This record gives sequence, structure tokens and C-alpha cells, in this order.
Amino acid sequence: MAARSNARKRAFQILFEADQRDVPVREVLADWIRHANADVRQPPVNAFTMDLVEGYAEKVNRIDDLIVTYAVDWELDRMPVADRNILRLGAYELIWVDETPDAVAIDEAVQLAKEFSTDDSPAFVNGLLARFKDLKPSLRRGEG
Repeated sequence: MAARSNARKRAFQILFEADQRDVPVREVLADWIRHANADVRQPPVNAFTMDLVEGYAEKVNRIDDLIVTYAVDWELDRMPVADRNILRLGAYELIWVDETPDAVAIDEAVQLAKEFSTDDSPAFVNGLLARFKDLKPSLRRGEG
């Protein structure tokens, strides 16, 4: 399971970098893959990381809409960058990756928040993703 946790961490780092640089996430993913192929000291980007990033990229607008809708009193651009991207990754995995149990998706996002964000972030991430879990069937249907 540590390999999947590391893959999630790398996916988060890719989303975070794309957000900070204000470039498409697929561009950053391609950069990471290119660097890993050119430098033997750089670990390769594994398939699960690529799946998470690509899946998020396909659902980016829907995911951001969900976060804005359900994060009461929080605008997306006012959230800490780490929280915003942990939520994006966690929402994608929770709602659309059926192979990942809901509790695992939420717990992994909370662990990322503990490692990369503020003391208040784990509770915030847990609460919002738990809300998505409760609404999951309707959120998937509402894709349009």
C-alpha cells in the first residue's frame, strides 16, 4: 500500500505545481515524466500517479464546481493551495475511482493534509470529502 500512497503524493505534487505555475496539469505531468526518463536519480512516474492526474484532468471543471458548491463559505481561489489540490485529488479518487474504497480515499487525503498543510486542514478535508462520499451517487449522475 505504500506504493499507492507514494503515487498519490506524487499526483498531489503535480497538481500543486500546475496550480502554482498556472499551467495545465497534463503539461506538468509530461514534464515530470520527461525528467524521470532523463535522470536516473529521479524516480519514475508510476501508472497509478498518471491515472490519478489524467483522471483529474478529465474532470477538472466538475471537481472544482463540486468543491465550490459544498465548501461552505470558501471560494476556491481563497483556499490554501495545498488544501485545494488535496481536495481535487481526493474528490476525483473518491467519486470516480471505484477500485479505491471510499474510506481509503478519504484517509489518504487527510494524511496528505497532515503532511503538507495547516493544522486545521485535515478536519476540513475530511469533512468535505465525507460530504462527497454521502452524495456520491448523485454527484456521479450529475455529470451532465
